[in-house]
Amino acid sequence: MSTITRRIQKNLIHQAWPIFIASLAGVSFGVLDTMMLGNFNAQSLQVISLAASIYITVTVSLMGVIHALIPMFSQLFGANQKTEIGILWGQGIWLAFIISLIVGLALLFPDIWLSISGNIAENVKEEIKTYLRITFFAMPATLMFRAVYALCTSTSRPKLIMYINVASIFIKAFFNWVLIFGHLGLPALGSVGAGLSTLIVSWFTLLFGLWLIFSDTYYHQFSLKLGLPQWKYCKDILKLGIPMGGSYFVEISAFTFMALLAAREGVHVSGAQQIQMNLVALLYMLPQSIGVATAALSAQAIGRQNYIQSHFISLQGLWLGLLGAILTILVIYFGKPYIVSLYTNDPQVAIMAASLLSIVPLFHLLDYFQCDITYILRAHKVATIPFITQAVLLIGLGLGGGYYFGYGAGKGELTWLGDILTPGAAVGVSSLWIMCCAALLLCGFILSIWYYIIIQPHLKKSKIGAAALQ
Repeated sequence: MSTITRRIQKNLIHQAWPIFIASLAGVSFGVLDTMMLGNFNAQSLQVISLAASIYITVTVSLMGVIHALIPMFSQLFGANQKTEIGILWGQGIWLAFIISLIVGLALLFPDIWLSISGNIAENVKEEIKTYLRITFFAMPATLMFRAVYALCTSTSRPKLIMYINVASIFIKAFFNWVLIFGHLGLPALGSVGAGLSTLIVSWFTLLFGLWLIFSDTYYHQFSLKLGLPQWKYCKDILKLGIPMGGSYFVEISAFTFMALLAAREGVHVSGAQQIQMNLVALLYMLPQSIGVATAALSAQAIGRQNYIQSHFISLQGLWLGLLGAILTILVIYFGKPYIVSLYTNDPQVAIMAASLLSIVPLFHLLDYFQCDITYILRAHKVATIPFITQAVLLIGLGLGGGYYFGYGAGKGELTWLGDILTPGAAVGVSSLWIMCCAALLLCGFILSIWYYIIIQPHLKKSKIGAAALQ
């Protein structure tokens, strides 16, 4: 292994591990909700399965828009345009606040989402509506914090985010314990308590993050300022952010609609589906962290006009992601019984969850590749093609095909494959996960070809230029 390769891998790991810890801390909120409500009662687990799916769909999609700041900041940082970063950061804060209030209204009308789930008990619907009304007020803080996240990540200082998110875990766990189960003299609120704790921790995270970056002298070089909203900058963010947000929406909504469809097969299948999605989201943090780190370092190299280095960083990121995926798969394969026992004490939910977990190793391997190649493309500010590809495949083939074989005219036609990949699972959810794997396989293949098309002219030009200088 060459010195250059070792240095790049070291930089990637140095950048990726704090992002990974921070991401685990962030997704642990959902893990805490699922585990605590799973041990509260089966109805609350169904409520959080549906309500959190809707909330996460809207929130994560809007996060994608604000995450356009990551490649933008990274390229500016590589080009040493630091004052421009400070201006753009303030505009990102404004944009996050505005879109959270406008698009966040989708949380206040959950009946449209819930109509997909068939007949749901009225008391479950009311709990879901209450949860979403509460979390609507958490959304502005959640999105504005993503501008802080983008700044720290793009300037190769992700540890700050890690500290904030780790601190947030303890706050979330404490308020969940108090509000879900009714401690310290308060009533047991179940899923409503989980929503209230999310509201509290979201605003803590934002305020703590702002205090830290304005207290850290390192960030003084960027002259961070809020200013007034300026359409010029907001338009640039939206130009890249809308297709990025679209990709986030496609990825997350595919799982949201899977949860809504799974509700048709009863409370135990719905609970098992929530456990499966929660675990998959947890596993996704590793390839995502490596992808974010790879994109940031690659975009910095692009800002310096060094495309050969950018390409080499991207390749090393892919290899590092593959190693992480293999290690994760081994943990899931050998630890499946223990993982299920952590999530639920309901034997019927546990049996169904164990069946679904059989497909996770395959799913995770395919998900890692399409995730990392998508982030590499974003480093080049290429977001529209990934969005279109993911929309067609994940929604059309994955969700549409899963519905056809699991709930539609083709119901039962994939039973032979389900017996291999998800033995014992309900036909509907089994078909959804199988078709989602097929969609991820095609998605990764198409996006890798597109990256080759993007990078080849730059590499050829760089080699010609280097040859001319010799």
